[in-house]
Amino acid sequence: MDYHKITFSTEEPELLLAFIQHLPFDSFEVAEKTLEAYIPAKNDSEEVQNELKELKERLNFSFEQTFIPYKNWNAVWESNFTPIRVKDFCGIRADFHPSFDPPVAHEIHIQPKMAFGTGHHATTWMMIDQMEKLDFNGKKVFDYGCGTGILAILAEKLGANAIDAVDIEPPAVENTLEHLTLNNCTKISTYEGTLEQLENNHYDIILANINRNVILKSLPTLYKQLNKGGSLLISGFIQQDTDLLQNSTQQEGFTVKEVQIRGNWICMVLNKN
Repeated sequence: MDYHKITFSTEEPELLLAFIQHLPFDSFEVAEKTLEAYIPAKNDSEEVQNELKELKERLNFSFEQTFIPYKNWNAVWESNFTPIRVKDFCGIRADFHPSFDPPVAHEIHIQPKMAFGTGHHATTWMMIDQMEKLDFNGKKVFDYGCGTGILAILAEKLGANAIDAVDIEPPAVENTLEHLTLNNCTKISTYEGTLEQLENNHYDIILANINRNVILKSLPTLYKQLNKGGSLLISGFIQQDTDLLQNSTQQEGFTVKEVQIRGNWICMVLNKN
């Protein structure tokens, strides 16, 4: 499969990401004043280009497009991948990187590929940071929009008894299955599909690092799925959406326990009392 890399030049790359993440891109790389977005060539439709042109009239950015043959993709991605460290709690690295020094409490091995979810994004960092504060021992966990399985794997390392992980994107699910093997995981069940497949299941902890619109749409089902006294961690939305998410979650019956900010991104910890 061939890809198009679209490089955006902007003063606010994370804000721009919030506006384009619903488009059929496979992965993103955020830098100080640039945003690189990768889309399968077959998905780079006229509709996508028209939406980018319309968005350009509202936001101040420019962009250029580069063709990337698929045969070079993994090599390019691996060469740009750097380990991620979340304090002394968790580290994420590829097998070709050395172990963390000083060591971290939990080390996750990944095979960096095109699928989104290598842990570099601020939302993933915050989700991991908040997971340190929760008791996963013996709990049943749901990783909704699992990406490449990092949060599900960490949940197992933290003592969860059973984890369901679901994602709508086939490349993400395939990469998750690879990562389960790399990390010797035995308690994670992986599904390709949507929330509806697991809507009748119940969980002690739900992890949802997706985006604002999906979270808002899913709140009624997530509330039903979460056991009384359980915790829901949500991220994937920007500061401007904080009031909307707080009001919507409280109306659904959740209690907002904590709000964390990193860059322009937000992570919320919610309880079901």
